[in-house]
Amino acid sequence: MKRLILFVVVLSYSISLIAQSANLQVKQKPLVLQNAKPEAAGFSAERLKRIDKNINEWIADGRLNGAVALIVHDGKIVYHKAFGYDDVEKTKHIQVDNIYRIASQTKAITSVAIMMLYEEGKFLLDDPVSRYIPEFKNQKVLDKFNAADSSYTTAPAKSEVTIRQLLTHTSGISYPQIGTDAANAIYGKAGLMAGIGVGNHRSLEQDVKTIGRLPLMHQPGEKFTYGFNTDILGYLVEYFSGEKLDQFFKKRIFEPLGMHDTYFYLPKEKQNRLVHIFLEENKKLKAAGDTMDFNGAVLTNYPNTNGNYFSGGGGLSSTAKDYAIFLQMMLNGGTYNGKRLLARNTVRMMTMNQIGDLSRAANKFGLGFQITTEKGSSLLPTPEGVFEWGGAFSTTYWADPKEKLIGIFYRQLWGSSIGEIANKYKVLVYSALND
Repeated sequence: MKRLILFVVVLSYSISLIAQSANLQVKQKPLVLQNAKPEAAGFSAERLKRIDKNINEWIADGRLNGAVALIVHDGKIVYHKAFGYDDVEKTKHIQVDNIYRIASQTKAITSVAIMMLYEEGKFLLDDPVSRYIPEFKNQKVLDKFNAADSSYTTAPAKSEVTIRQLLTHTSGISYPQIGTDAANAIYGKAGLMAGIGVGNHRSLEQDVKTIGRLPLMHQPGEKFTYGFNTDILGYLVEYFSGEKLDQFFKKRIFEPLGMHDTYFYLPKEKQNRLVHIFLEENKKLKAAGDTMDFNGAVLTNYPNTNGNYFSGGGGLSSTAKDYAIFLQMMLNGGTYNGKRLLARNTVRMMTMNQIGDLSRAANKFGLGFQITTEKGSSLLPTPEGVFEWGGAFSTTYWADPKEKLIGIFYRQLWGSSIGEIANKYKVLVYSALND
């Protein structure tokens, strides 16, 4: 009898170990995006049809030529569709794997890159930028500006610009072309552009050092001012890693994650997948020509050139699927498909309020992302903690840690008068989410 009891105990223990091993293997299985039927992944297939209806109506209205929409829930792709046309004649259909100029969506990727180097001990967030780029030493702050001749006076900066302030856009560095009149004039006189379609006549290093010698628009840390900050971070990635930004992105982010369609400049075999930019004039769309007015002439097909200027603030082009992979890595706490880019506590830092009580409408800003606050969550269905941003040519994304949800909506428009579409898309997505 004792032998029988001992045998049963040993057998039970062995079965328990096997079960634990199986469970461990399941838990450790790398999460990659997979297609799933909406109802099996927490969405109402019937309510998702509202997205189809609305997008088709926007196209029929004549102020949207086409779009790609993608929804991921808990690692499952529940919706990924293309709508409309890529030409005025309506002969070339938009495809789900079309490549879009994502402009300022580049900023999140650059922010991840610099935080990867932060994790390697290359710097601390509150280090002064001048420690690594001497041109940022002894900076001045704009005092008075004369619009008549673009002359100005300055006052000494009370403190030095830090790397954290670059990540949060609180450095006092603005943008040309899309900044204030003073910033447009001062940066424009220095020959600076906003990082899109810059061409090969300048270098990132040259521009960053030029920015360091120009006045700040306000005292460091006192306001949120959207600007060149992430381009400077891109240069710091090069400084700390010893690699050009495009190569760092490729080897350290794109290849490990499987983002095979994201580039600064597209290889020839993929150039035919780049969509056209459309412009709105008098509430009607027309295709942009070879150049467009981005508050200054910009070459529209810059992703299809052999460029060597790598703008960490706005230079990338990508697909909706590739960007969803990047966001899923963030939702996973820094890992995707068994590859870890960031520690989970670094992701926590990046996706929390990093600007304190500084005013930024209803929401706040983290390290590279806008962060939805409790107040902001009252305006749209996106709950507190959502991190998001978009690009100048009407691309947008958000990632929701609470609902494990990713929403992406890609258009390629400049000067659209129907800016509420992105928010309507959010409403439609959350309305289709089942309990």
